[in-house]
Amino acid sequence: MENLRIMNNVQLIEKVAETLNLSKANAGRVVSTVFDTIQNGMTNDGEVKVSGFGTFIVRDRKARTARNPKTGETVTVDAKKAPAFKPAKPLKEVVNG
Repeated sequence: MENLRIMNNVQLIEKVAETLNLSKANAGRVVSTVFDTIQNGMTNDGEVKVSGFGTFIVRDRKARTARNPKTGETVTVDAKKAPAFKPAKPLKEVVNG
């Protein structure tokens, strides 16, 4: 696999199409289905585990106070949920060589 530093959605679809010998339209549907499935799993269940790759999770962020760097004014940041990814051990090993 070539070393890509940044891969956008079009490049990912092209790589899937090439690897699986699919049309770009079908590869696009495959990529969209994978991302939609992960998104729906995170929305409904709070996490999606992909064995050997990692876990997509939803983290709760507490409300906090922050400072506007432009004005110095203190502002309140509401609590919210944030998507996160925790890589599995095999992925960490591949990335770290």
